[in-house]
Amino acid sequence: MDMAEVSRIEPQGMAGELRLDEPMRKHTTWRTGGLAQRAYFPSDLDDLVQFVRTLPEAEPVHFVGLGSNLLVRDGGLRGTVVFTHGALRRLRLESGDGTARLVYAEAGVASPKVARFAANHQLSGAEFLAGIPGTVGGALAMNAGCYGTETWEIVDNVLCLREDGELVRRRPSEFEISYRHVKSSARAESGSRPSSALREWFAAAWFNLLPGDSARARLLIKELLQRRIATQPLDRPNAGSVFRNPPGDYAARLIESCDLKGFAVGGAVVSPKHANFIVNTGTATAADIETLIETVQTTVSERYGIALELEVRIIGERV
Repeated sequence: MDMAEVSRIEPQGMAGELRLDEPMRKHTTWRTGGLAQRAYFPSDLDDLVQFVRTLPEAEPVHFVGLGSNLLVRDGGLRGTVVFTHGALRRLRLESGDGTARLVYAEAGVASPKVARFAANHQLSGAEFLAGIPGTVGGALAMNAGCYGTETWEIVDNVLCLREDGELVRRRPSEFEISYRHVKSSARAESGSRPSSALREWFAAAWFNLLPGDSARARLLIKELLQRRIATQPLDRPNAGSVFRNPPGDYAARLIESCDLKGFAVGGAVVSPKHANFIVNTGTATAADIETLIETVQTTVSERYGIALELEVRIIGERV
């Protein structure tokens, strides 16, 4: 019997589910990773607010959506992992300024679902989200993008959950936003503990979209998905693009020119289909993947003097 199956706890006064020693391999697209010390599956945003208020101030907390773009080390995670997908799932249409319309999407909504929702409501500008294999929360956290468009280009406002349990609405101007990077620049407020010292997590976003042709938007989404299928190794567990593209170049081109396509460490392999993807052939440990990542970085650095920066996040303890 799975350890998580016998380690379920009903949090007092809350509707969500708390599990101990939850295997992270079940919740990452690389299908690897150790155990999460505590895992919380909220029932909705209100339930999550109540749960966050119960956490100790120093508790390590990780928010996880679909587990793409994430490598959890084999030693697992201390603290609490909050799973948003399937819980923070509200998606609705709201009025915007002038002809613009706002799409409100909570952090656990899959990015492709937002793209389809917007297209079905005759809105344009969100089609690129169909090519992002994660949730709204992850897209906000890393300014995810594809095919020339990035998430924060269409963000009107975001809803953030602070570790004190308060929900605060923020403007894009309150963040430092760049390529695959987002950092809060909110100023401190009055009080015993300044807001700048409080951790925050993205709970939802309002996307500012313009009227468009529904059929044309759906066609663009279809074309983007076909391009993904044709160019990416979707038949093997992976976490999307591993490295950020360096200025004026492409990580995949640099890796391929180093003859690293097909290079393997244990069960982890640089994809022969796309060099900026590392796939799990079925037996890869997180350590295999991390070692392969470091090998690629070292090889590219030695040949070209370029330091490839990670697009994926690596968290947890080594064995």
